[in-house]
Amino acid sequence: MRQRAAVAVGGAFVLVSALSACSANTGGEPQVDTGRQATGVIATDPRDSAGPAPEVAGARRGGTFTILRETPISHLDPQRTYSFAGLMTVPLIARTLTTWKDDGEGNLRLVGDLAETPGRDVDDDCKVWEFRVRDGVRFEDGRPVTAREIGYGIARSFDPDLAGGPTYLQEWLVDTPQYDTAWDFQANRTSLPPGLTTPDDRTLRFEFARPRCDLPFAVSLPTTAPLPSDRDTGVDLGNAPFSSGPYKVTRYRAGVEIVMERNEHWDATTDPVRHQYPDRFVWSFGPTPDAAANRVIADNGADQSALSWDYVPASLIARVAGDAGLRARTILSPTPSANHLVINNARVTDLRVRQALNHAIDREGLVKVLGGRHVAVPMTTLMPPATIGHRTYDAYPAGPDGDPDKARELLGGQRPELVLGAADSSLEQQVATQLKGNLERAGFTITIRNIPDDAKLDEIKKSGNPWDLYLGSWAADWPSGASILPVLYDGRTIRAQGNSNHAYFNDPAINAEFDRILTLPPTEQSRQWAELDERIMEEHAPVVPLYVDVAYLVHGAKAGGIFVSSVFGSPALVDAHVKP
Repeated sequence: MRQRAAVAVGGAFVLVSALSACSANTGGEPQVDTGRQATGVIATDPRDSAGPAPEVAGARRGGTFTILRETPISHLDPQRTYSFAGLMTVPLIARTLTTWKDDGEGNLRLVGDLAETPGRDVDDDCKVWEFRVRDGVRFEDGRPVTAREIGYGIARSFDPDLAGGPTYLQEWLVDTPQYDTAWDFQANRTSLPPGLTTPDDRTLRFEFARPRCDLPFAVSLPTTAPLPSDRDTGVDLGNAPFSSGPYKVTRYRAGVEIVMERNEHWDATTDPVRHQYPDRFVWSFGPTPDAAANRVIADNGADQSALSWDYVPASLIARVAGDAGLRARTILSPTPSANHLVINNARVTDLRVRQALNHAIDREGLVKVLGGRHVAVPMTTLMPPATIGHRTYDAYPAGPDGDPDKARELLGGQRPELVLGAADSSLEQQVATQLKGNLERAGFTITIRNIPDDAKLDEIKKSGNPWDLYLGSWAADWPSGASILPVLYDGRTIRAQGNSNHAYFNDPAINAEFDRILTLPPTEQSRQWAELDERIMEEHAPVVPLYVDVAYLVHGAKAGGIFVSSVFGSPALVDAHVKP
């Protein structure tokens, strides 16, 4: 175990990163705040994890807060939740072992939620972890939450019938990606998976075969939401979740509406992040992004306390951005979602060709095609700025418009013929056409081959696929390089299909670095992930970083307390309230 290099400040290990944090626009021309320096911390002082959450200035109890969204939420079953909408909604009805304090300005602190702290590394080797369950947390029927219900929630995530959620804990506990065959939940419903024990009602213990230093982050995901075994309705749980949070589902109309009202057994003194301001939250599904945005812009009736969940559509950006009266009702924020031109390294094996692709890209032209700075911000790193420890660099400086001369110099008279696989959606076709133009200006010959939009992700996850280039995006599950670089670039994970390593990049020295860094405590990892990010790009150029998505949201005049999550890049609801 290496000496921990981080300094404890104010009861927290501090890890500094540059983060383009969210900005509520209160006047003047809307701007994306790209210069703010943000901090991410793992709280070490139990007082940081104590409730109640600080009151939100100007907030009051009462009213109905409405969220308008075109498509339904995939799952409200916590163990199956993995969409952004779900990850932002489930915290209202389910608590997890840890959670994030997020001030909406990029300042993050990982604290205990169901647990009193973010966990204890028992032997200081990241292999054995214990969490002390806080007293006073209750389910919606009034019974207390204990370690057994948390353990049962984790156990049910092994059920292949309940697939769809994160799989970190399952894979780590049985030390294999084939977790559902390594331990059979259906045959062991009264027991816990290997490595997970409950020594008493208030202690949850994890024992791993190898170091899992990012466990405090991983247990912030809904996999650790508690559930009594007698309330498990299997695949139907998402229709009527059993609440441990400040709200409970009182009406569920599939694809139409979800109504959540106050859980009278929630105790604010046990909760470090949530509030219970509105009488109810209503999710209303169906309105297109244009229709939802126009409704909250009109600001009539119930829509005064509504949020249009989907970003402001391209057709309305100019109108919303140009209306000074709407600026107090918009939020503009870069997100942690990073977009790359992925290079299939199994096909494009010449490093100089991959470097030339990086020099050729016209990022400013691409941002204009996407809709401008209200939609995207250029990026030159593998990890987005929202990542703890992020460091800005540009391994292939080409200016905002690309450097075709340098690209041609690297190609040395060659004119590589590359196939760009593009989804047949209108937006991706526009982007592919823009990329084709500026790459051909730099000496490439590009053929665009269309892929059905609903099949593209599955197809590029197949090794041996027939494309040299394709567009890819990634949003990490927590803001650490551990949930980005090894996931996307560890060549040992490449299999016939289902690959997250879409670049099919495999370098033994880089793989060894993944193993080394993952054994370090998070306080030491962040700087080294940033260094490895730069090393991968300089030595291998496996992809071309393109841009970070920007969230541009509009809400009614009485909708308060909304900010963009620094972790997931979607609207956070924990501070939401209805203004008088």
